[in-house]
Amino acid sequence: MHSIFVSDLHLTPDRPTAHSTFFRFLGGPASGAASLYVLGDLFESWVGDDDLDDSFNASVADALLSLAAGGVALYFMHGNRDILVGQAFARRCGAHLIADPLVIDLHGTRTLLMHGDTLCTDDLDYQKFRAYAHDAGNQRRFLEQPLAARRAQMLEMRAGSERSKQAKTMEIMDVAPAAVEQALRSHGYPRLIHGHTHRPGRHLHRVDGHVCERWVLTDWYGRAGYLRCDEDGCRAVEL
Repeated sequence: MHSIFVSDLHLTPDRPTAHSTFFRFLGGPASGAASLYVLGDLFESWVGDDDLDDSFNASVADALLSLAAGGVALYFMHGNRDILVGQAFARRCGAHLIADPLVIDLHGTRTLLMHGDTLCTDDLDYQKFRAYAHDAGNQRRFLEQPLAARRAQMLEMRAGSERSKQAKTMEIMDVAPAAVEQALRSHGYPRLIHGHTHRPGRHLHRVDGHVCERWVLTDWYGRAGYLRCDEDGCRAVEL
């Protein structure tokens, strides 16, 4: 038995290659897993569960539902692009929404799951926006707007975010070592799996005499992949 982890797929009709790769992934490697964990940013953006009638969004939800119906346990964690995913989407997919952060027993190893954006504490502008976007009142006011207005506003926010990133270094947008160490310390020195930074790899951290493994999931821009974990450990697999 094994589990599979993905994040940062950023699915959108504008990226048909990633969309088709996603369907092949669900019909192939994911179908043989005990569980699939999506650790955020499944979609490029999500303006509310009432957008499930959109044909593209429905195709993704239906594909996930087929996977869950086949016996694969499906877990979904919010990312920074899809924080408005709610219970309606989860029910449509047959998925369980999970908290960020979350510690699980992963085939005998305590493992901390995160999207990863809370670890990027050096990016002060992003952390300020994250606090705004996660505010329940701000989310409610956004969702009260007509669907067309939300879509237009989301496009503007995405364009602004891309302009902002052009002025930042990769180091600022990466995790802060002190934040990683604190997360590992506060959760009892587990293994850590996260996405968000688009800098996939395996890292070892020495924290208070403990050696902790950290896996960063790959994004699905250009190349795609997943992390496969079982009782013998984890390994990155490229699609």
